[in-house]
Amino acid sequence: MSWGTELWDQYDTIATHTQKGIDFCERFTHFLKDRCSIELKYASELKKLVKSYQPKKKEEEEYQQYSWAARFWDVLKELHDLAGQHEVIAENTQGQVMKDVQSLISEMKQQRRKDLQDGAKVQDQLKESLAKLDKSRKNYEKAFKMAEKATDDYRKADADINLSRAEVEKTRNQMMIKNSQCDESKNEYAAQLQQTNQHQRDHYTQQMPSVFQQMQSMEENRINKIKSMVKQIADIERSVIPIINTCIDGMVKASDGISAEEDSKAVIDKYKSGFPIPADIPFEDLSNSSVIDTSNANGTPKNSLDNRKGTVSDKKKNRKDKKGGGGLFGIFTSSKATINKIIGLLGEESKEDFSDLPPNQQRKALNRKIDEFKKEIARETAEREGMLKMKDVYVNNPALGDPNALEKKIEENAQKIDSLQAEMRKYQGYLANMDAKPSPVGQRRNSLSDDSISQSSTNMEMSQTSLPGQPPVAANEPEVYTTVEIRKKPDKKAIDDEEDHVGEFEHAEGDFDEEGFPVIGTCRALYIYEAGNEGSVAMTEGEEMFVLEQDQGDGWTRVRKHDNSEGFVPTSYIQCHFYDQDEV
Repeated sequence: MSWGTELWDQYDTIATHTQKGIDFCERFTHFLKDRCSIELKYASELKKLVKSYQPKKKEEEEYQQYSWAARFWDVLKELHDLAGQHEVIAENTQGQVMKDVQSLISEMKQQRRKDLQDGAKVQDQLKESLAKLDKSRKNYEKAFKMAEKATDDYRKADADINLSRAEVEKTRNQMMIKNSQCDESKNEYAAQLQQTNQHQRDHYTQQMPSVFQQMQSMEENRINKIKSMVKQIADIERSVIPIINTCIDGMVKASDGISAEEDSKAVIDKYKSGFPIPADIPFEDLSNSSVIDTSNANGTPKNSLDNRKGTVSDKKKNRKDKKGGGGLFGIFTSSKATINKIIGLLGEESKEDFSDLPPNQQRKALNRKIDEFKKEIARETAEREGMLKMKDVYVNNPALGDPNALEKKIEENAQKIDSLQAEMRKYQGYLANMDAKPSPVGQRRNSLSDDSISQSSTNMEMSQTSLPGQPPVAANEPEVYTTVEIRKKPDKKAIDDEEDHVGEFEHAEGDFDEEGFPVIGTCRALYIYEAGNEGSVAMTEGEEMFVLEQDQGDGWTRVRKHDNSEGFVPTSYIQCHFYDQDEV
């Protein structure tokens, strides 16, 4: 259906209707703008909510101990991702739909203005033609009336016998002139009428329908664009639904990961002291002179009950703990203090070997400390490998940098690694001493690179710390430990009776000469090293050697030189390549 044929007389109505379409587009733009604002505000509020309820950095480690708390943290992460999808909806709507609507409004305004101008021009032409027709008709009416009057005057003059023949003839001539003028006006009116009718016919069948058709096309284009934009908005939301569903599935999965049994076990692991249950209190017979002291008969701390009692009565500290916690995760802020209060064993400062903690807590603290050293060693090792690779690049292409500039950093890194390894061995020794499992003679490492750990009933002392350029002294001078002293074995080849020297390790140096260590790889010396102790070998920078035994964590590697001499060199001074890497 065409507006030109069906609405031929509704030009003003159509002009008003198209203006309403443009007004709707502008209103639709405001709707999209407000919708995006709501989406962004909702996403922002969700992220604020997540931020206010997520644990602080210092609480994260304890926060992972319980499944209900850790899974709630997972829910917060999924909620944060879900908020991000609402931001995606707003950004895509602003960048795509709103931009298209604004472009459509601009096009419609220009097209409507042009169509209205064309319509006004066509209507003016028709009005002009009608005005000419009206003017010619009026001229014809005037000429016709004058012709009739001239005819009546002639008839009267012809009938009047008193008038001369000349006067009658004059009247007759005047009549003929007026009749001639009337005929001319009549012909002009007829011609103008025919022309106006043709113009009017063209106006309503061709010119105005063409204008109406243009306006109809503009309106239909607007409607189709609105349809496309509404669908585009739906597609934008549909595109994020899979991710939102994934977030929801993550929340469901997090809920499935909550386990009451595991949390109960975690509470036991966290708070268990390791002390045995106190034995029955014996009857004290006051008639006897001696008083039985059973406060620590079975290893239970004497003041454990008193300290537990103190945790209840210490209102000031409880009040302080309550002030310190904030939000849902404030429950973790004073967990350590709570442990210390319940156990009642920690002083102002914890000892280095954590011996002031209960057995279970001491073991956990030592393992945690060892893990920290391992992570730090791994990080420093990775940094060292990076500097070595950079040095090789500088050596191959001096234009990129000076390789000598990295020497000091590499040496400092090597010293730091050795220091960390020594500290880690110290805590490993504390752990071994706590377990009260001294290493048997047969389990000692033949390569002389293991830690020499003293086993004492009073304290745990570590073997001499490895430093860059120094092989471990314990490797060639095994130390003998008893429960009261530490002494060196004076003669490496002498073997004393194990019954007379409890805890003494036999020297295994002879095993190195007799055993044939397999070659497991090659290495290249990065620095000059001069052996300062027995068991180590000297090397020059760039020297190629065979690897017989890998570093066991003490910072030393066993190698064999091309002159068949064997010994230990600092691991941080060489670059190794193992054969098993080629098989992978």
